[in-house]
Amino acid sequence: MSAPQSPCSESVIIARLRAVGCVFAEDEARLLISAAQTPADLAAMVDQRAEGLPIEHILGWAEFCGLRIVIEPGVFVPRRRSEFLVKQAAALARPRAVVVDLCCGSGAIGAALAAALDPIELHAVDIDPVAVRCARRNIAAAGGEVYQGDLCEPLPTALRAHVDILVANVPYVPTGEVQMLPPEARDHEPRLALDGGADGLDVMRRVTAAAPLWLAPAGHLLIETSERQAPQTVETIARSGLIPRVATCDELGATVVIGTSPALPSS
Repeated sequence: MSAPQSPCSESVIIARLRAVGCVFAEDEARLLISAAQTPADLAAMVDQRAEGLPIEHILGWAEFCGLRIVIEPGVFVPRRRSEFLVKQAAALARPRAVVVDLCCGSGAIGAALAAALDPIELHAVDIDPVAVRCARRNIAAAGGEVYQGDLCEPLPTALRAHVDILVANVPYVPTGEVQMLPPEARDHEPRLALDGGADGLDVMRRVTAAAPLWLAPAGHLLIETSERQAPQTVETIARSGLIPRVATCDELGATVVIGTSPALPSS
C-alpha cells in the first residue's frame, strides 16, 4: 500500500487547483512552490488560490512584457492581451517621446513602454490611491511621474499639446456584465477598474473628449477595447477630430483603437 501524498506535493496542489477551475494549474503550482518559504506558507497560499484570490496578488507580482510588475492586493492585474497595446504604442513612438498612461493601475503599461523605448518622458495617472502607490513602485526606475486623480485632471498643464503617446486601458466592461467576470476579477479587483458604465464606453468617451487638448501634432491616442465595442470607439474618436484606425491581434484576443491628431501643415 503506497504512502499518502503530502498535501504540499506538486501533484496534490495541481489536482486541487484544477478542481477549482484553474486553467493553468501546473504553472501556478510551480510558482506557488517556488515562492513559499515554508510548508505552512505554501499551504496558506494554495488555500488563498483555491478561494479565488488572483495568483498575482498571492505572489506579489505579475509577468508583463517580460517584466516582473509589482502587484498589491486590490490592484487591477495586467492582462496579457494588453501587451498588444504596448506593442502598438511602441511602434508609433518617436525618440524621447512624451508618454502618458491613463487609468494606469499598477503602471504595467507605462513600465513596459519605458523598458522598450528608453529614454522617454513618462507620466501616469490613476484615481485609486492603492494603484498609484503600486504604480510608483513599478515606474520609479524609469524616472516616471505618477499622479492621483481623475483622468487628465492632475497632469501638469505644461503637457498640453505636447503628448506624443496617450495610452488608456480604460474600464470597458458594461455594468450588467461585471457579475459575469471570473471571481478573481469580480471579487478581488477594484470595481472602478472594470466597470465602464451601461455600455462599457463611459470612460472611453471622456478620455477621447480630452485627448485633443493634450496630444501633440501627429500624436497618438491608443485605447484598448473589445472587438464588439470597436466600431463605437472609432466613431467617438473620429468625432473628436482624431483620425481613427483599428488594430487587432487574434492570438491575444486584443483590440486597440488608435486616434491620431492632425500634423501641422508644412510651411
